Amino acid sequence: MSIRSVSFAALCCTAAVACGGSDRPAQSEGGGSPAAGGGATLTGAGATFPNPIYTKWFDAYADSTGVRINYQSIGSGGGIRQFTEGTVDFGATDGPMTDEQIKAVNGNVLHVPTVLGAVVVTYNLPALGSTALKFDGTTLADIFLGRVTKWNDRRIAALNPGVKLPDQDIIVVHRSDGSGTSFIFTDYLSKVSPEWKKKVGSATSVEWPVGLGGKGNEGVTQQVKQSDGALGYVELIYAISNKLPYAHVKNSAGQFIEPNLKSVSAAAAGADLGPETDFRVSITNAKGPAAYPISSFTWLLVRRENPDSGEARQIQNFVTWMLQPAAQRMAADLHYAPLPVPVIELVQKRIAG
Repeated sequence: MSIRSVSFAALCCTAAVACGGSDRPAQSEGGGSPAAGGGATLTGAGATFPNPIYTKWFDAYADSTGVRINYQSIGSGGGIRQFTEGTVDFGATDGPMTDEQIKAVNGNVLHVPTVLGAVVVTYNLPALGSTALKFDGTTLADIFLGRVTKWNDRRIAALNPGVKLPDQDIIVVHRSDGSGTSFIFTDYLSKVSPEWKKKVGSATSVEWPVGLGGKGNEGVTQQVKQSDGALGYVELIYAISNKLPYAHVKNSAGQFIEPNLKSVSAAAAGADLGPETDFRVSITNAKGPAAYPISSFTWLLVRRENPDSGEARQIQNFVTWMLQPAAQRMAADLHYAPLPVPVIELVQKRIAG
């Protein structure tokens, strides 16, 4: 017997009516005991950038509903690939699918924003302790192009007056796998450096001119930790949890901005989330004096039309739960910025439409 295709939007419309107005994460249909979920299991794969908050959410959701969500933190490129191949129930990415990738799934995908996060420039210079260095975009581009190779280069020194920088090689560390974190970072570099845009560009995987590779945010973090003089890019929580310093970065208004909840939220304030975007918007190098310039949404990839009605409803239940205030507040504990209320309302409206 064939299973009728179920619209994700139609399911979410029903859930929005059922759950609206509560400040507490709603339970899935049938109540909140483990039996209510019927021992259901969902599988997902993708971005390492949001893995800490996804792990927290999935554990809390399982405790509340009995629905287990098995998530492989393999990088955005792997998440897009497995979603496209149909080997997981949902994907996760920090770099939105390209038009070509969307064509490969016949347009059957919806990008659902989950939280906002910051990609930070982290480094290992024991002599400086926890000193927060300052960088601008062109200097960062030249470091990753292999043009700036010493920590005491005059360009870095000019941005950090009074800081005694060592005469030491910079060990560049980048991602070795397909990565949404790399997409965010290279998207930013492409906006601030015409040379970077021309020679390297922005993508989940690029041909890095120089440097060592690390798999996942975890791998880059470990490479930086174990290499004196190293510099790399990771999601904020990875630097904080590993007690690594991270830089303040000059934004489009000329201000050096510390990455935090407030500055990441400021970057999203002017985002154009019109109906034609499918929420595939970039907020790197955003306008605004308080915006941290290497900020981004991160997304779940779900099927607009799903032939498995049970799976579709379980995914819909989780997305509805995730958008509620109590679930979004969990993000702040891990240094992710919750989705602004207007964005949540747009997502709810879009998936209901």
